[in-house]
Amino acid sequence: MNATNPSRSDAPLILLTGATGYVGGRLLQLLESGDHRIRCIARRPEVLAQRVHASTEVVAGDVLDRSTLAAAMHGVHTAYYMVHSMGSDDSFEQVDRQAARNFIDAAHAAGVQRVIYLGGLASDTEKLSPHLASRREVGEILRKTTVQVTEFRASIIIGSGSLSFEMIRSLVDRLPIMVTPKWVKMPAQPIAIDDVLSYLLAALSQPVGPSRIFEIGGADMMSYADIMRVYAKQRGMKRRMISVPVLTPFLSGLWLGFITPLYARIGRKLIASIVHSTVVRDNSALSAFDIRPIGVDEAVHRALDSDEERFATTRWSDALSSSGAIKSWGGVKFDSRVVDSRAMDVNVPREVAFGVVERIGGDNGWYAWNWLWKVRGAMDLLVGGVGVRRGRPSPTTLRVGDALDFWRVEVIEPHRRLRLLAEMKLPGRAWLEFEVTGDGASCNIRQTAIFDPVGLMGLLYWYGIYPLHKVIFHDMLRAIANAALEQAKLATDRGGEH
Repeated sequence: MNATNPSRSDAPLILLTGATGYVGGRLLQLLESGDHRIRCIARRPEVLAQRVHASTEVVAGDVLDRSTLAAAMHGVHTAYYMVHSMGSDDSFEQVDRQAARNFIDAAHAAGVQRVIYLGGLASDTEKLSPHLASRREVGEILRKTTVQVTEFRASIIIGSGSLSFEMIRSLVDRLPIMVTPKWVKMPAQPIAIDDVLSYLLAALSQPVGPSRIFEIGGADMMSYADIMRVYAKQRGMKRRMISVPVLTPFLSGLWLGFITPLYARIGRKLIASIVHSTVVRDNSALSAFDIRPIGVDEAVHRALDSDEERFATTRWSDALSSSGAIKSWGGVKFDSRVVDSRAMDVNVPREVAFGVVERIGGDNGWYAWNWLWKVRGAMDLLVGGVGVRRGRPSPTTLRVGDALDFWRVEVIEPHRRLRLLAEMKLPGRAWLEFEVTGDGASCNIRQTAIFDPVGLMGLLYWYGIYPLHKVIFHDMLRAIANAALEQAKLATDRGGEH
């Protein structure tokens, strides 16, 4: 458990659920940047504790186990309910129902003043999909006690990493021609993740009173097809959509699972919800809050911009390290990216190994297949790229922003991590990262190649060169390890001479 910041001891205590999720994780960062006293509840507190500020308290608890909630609710003024079980293998409606009952009963017993809940937007008059019906039912369950509930019902959320946006990204990036069912043209009012977070934060300053429901959406009314066109335009891609009447939500879900396997489980449930119009019919949120949501063009632009920041702060290598051996030809897919990673243990101190990594490129070469790197640089020059003539400014050290052949240093953490961003001409974006971990006389060197393909050409590029990359990167890592061993031996020999 982390200690609470004494300077915030007088502030009302806020309980946050779902802090490891998409919206909850971003909300946590905003809460921590303000003068809030925060407690997070997590089934695995040891994992969340590594991601929060020292002033944020993390406690163990599970909304499906009522006995674990009393301690988490103690002293809480406002609780954010950011939980859903849409990805569950079981009946997610039943799981959501039980979780909501446990949570609100515990909140009521502990004297919690307010619960803030994010649900889904849909009409009250039509039969809802299981997903939207469950989100609606959760809100009703939460309002059954005297605890004030502020429920926000949001349309499609646009933001880097959101399920809807990443589904759109995957489809547009991979399919030059899309056969689309009629539901793709269903009207919606997409809202940027920044605006959703603004509403969730603004609810804290509202006076405690009767429970209220607010429908929230962006400035534009657009369908999924319209959002796809906006995304394609901003990515500089041309996409054609052919509308057909025969693709049911079920068949569409199967198709989505085939095209974007990352969403095979929850994508089918999400697709079933898109048949409903998600347009704001009650504009009371605009009068109750001083928030004016942005339009779709700006929301997509921000999503693509923040995508760079999100990726820069995401620890791909850590995730791969914790997942064990990788047995997937062509890399492991995260969102629309493809990741290829390998690691090797070396009996040298971490500082020695990282020193070898930091000297990569330029006149020092790339440790393996240097002639192929030069050929690749020549090919890059022929198509208008930077080639490898830039070399590197220093033969031994690197700084963020340094040019390194046809790469640029994006991140460097002394004796620990180096990430390079490719500046060569590619049908996508590429990174190469090295991370060295360990203490004492041994360490582990992990090498990770990441590629974000643009369209079909990007995918063909990655899978076409993957067999060659596999050999090059394998030999490079082994050569780095051998060079580190040689450096350690030289250092030992010099020490023996004295």
